[in-house]
Amino acid sequence: MAPRRVRRLVPAVLLAVALLGGVLTPTAQAGPPTVQAGPAAARADDSPRAGAGGTSPPAGATDIPRLTDRRGRTLTLRGWNVEDKTHQGDEALSAITERHFRDLRARGFNVARLLVFWDDLEPRRGHYSHRYLRKIQRILGWAHKHRVQVVLDAHQDVFGPAFGHRGIPRWATRTDGLPFTPHPDDWFAEYFEPAVQRAFTHLYEDADLRTAQVRMWRLIADRFGGHPALLGYDLINEPMGELRPGEGLATAARRIEATQLTPLYNRLADAIRTRDHATWLFVEPTPIVGEGVPTGLGRIDDERVVYAPHFYNTAMEAGADYDPSAGWIEAYERAVTAYPREHGLPVVVGEWGPLNNGLPNMRRFYDDALASLNRYSSGWAGYVWCYGGGYCALDPDGRFRTNKERTATPYAPAVAGTVREDVHDPGTATYRLSYRATRRPGTTELSLPPSPTGWRVQVSGRGAHASADSVPAGRAGQVKVWAARHEAVDVRVTPGPGHGPHESPERKAD
Repeated sequence: MAPRRVRRLVPAVLLAVALLGGVLTPTAQAGPPTVQAGPAAARADDSPRAGAGGTSPPAGATDIPRLTDRRGRTLTLRGWNVEDKTHQGDEALSAITERHFRDLRARGFNVARLLVFWDDLEPRRGHYSHRYLRKIQRILGWAHKHRVQVVLDAHQDVFGPAFGHRGIPRWATRTDGLPFTPHPDDWFAEYFEPAVQRAFTHLYEDADLRTAQVRMWRLIADRFGGHPALLGYDLINEPMGELRPGEGLATAARRIEATQLTPLYNRLADAIRTRDHATWLFVEPTPIVGEGVPTGLGRIDDERVVYAPHFYNTAMEAGADYDPSAGWIEAYERAVTAYPREHGLPVVVGEWGPLNNGLPNMRRFYDDALASLNRYSSGWAGYVWCYGGGYCALDPDGRFRTNKERTATPYAPAVAGTVREDVHDPGTATYRLSYRATRRPGTTELSLPPSPTGWRVQVSGRGAHASADSVPAGRAGQVKVWAARHEAVDVRVTPGPGHGPHESPERKAD
């Protein structure tokens, strides 16, 4: 995402994308390389940081594993991206405050994807900013205080500062003198400029740049590995690459993923494991997956890998309203689940959410999107937790902007057993969780966001009981559930007394 710019593909770019490979067709077919891989292994402990350890099947997608902890609890992540793209150098990250994490937790969210920039960390080759590292450390401290887990995202937009954005340092940008023309009204189109595309090729292929990127990640892992708030490392945001003459975009994306991104991820995984053996590695495909094209990524040779695609639609990014009849969400879901099914990886969607959230069909979009994400993923991070307009989740007064309150629903951050049903009904504002308790009974956790009616909690099953049977109006609730081993447990959360049409008291028209 670019700061204070519209993240969109205007019609001219949409046409170019279509001409380059027909990737806008929801039924586009593309297959990843045939590679075998096993599920991720369990973490060494069950602390908040190590909450994602092994994997277990989720409800509705039994062949896609879910994140679990050492006790076998199935985990769900719900949260938002947290960023500061405006400030650099000594002022880097200054727009992020403790309020971000306090407010996230107060509304029931438990994860933040924190954007960090290589150009801030290493402004000169071999010279790392210890001030920047200390600022990241302080932010992790705020997250830990408010019980929010963090994914450190090595973010880039249009490669980096050499092209007017953030990410890869200028000293690591090589263009071979190819041209670059800015597109101030359509920044995503800049990815297709020859200089930008060539810069990606050099990043992937040049030995010294590979080494520099490896050293950068070793430093991060050495500094932050073991921090109690740290959940994972997102190795590169929305990676792109260079199209070859006559090559369609879909074909180019699969080639880049298979021959350049897969080796990059394996290099960085090996580097990080020299310093940190426990933290999850989040790997992304190219953004083309958002148009229903399965990734060409191969196997990442590590036991703690999360597939972390983004969930954006080009038409909606260009300003269109959601069209439920177009089948985009269904096409995306089919495409995005192919790779984790083959390789036995959990899924966490790293970014999603429309810019024009107040359009007539956007209420329906949020409900359809959340239902889809819940079918196959272990969670998501919306874009973006800030206070203002545009993509911001909140207005300047800290109230949810139109329809974004629909992301704050009851859910189970941890389930002590095998999940059979996990469903939120936005029409009735009810939540149902059904699971089979583990052999060693553990604690299931429920997260209930503030509601004008409060919540009622009903639990059934042998020996099953909850720490509370209600949550007062206007307050977030954290409810624990216990049950006898191997018992079938049903949890039902419904609005409290005085329930009418379910609306957040914070909802504000944009």
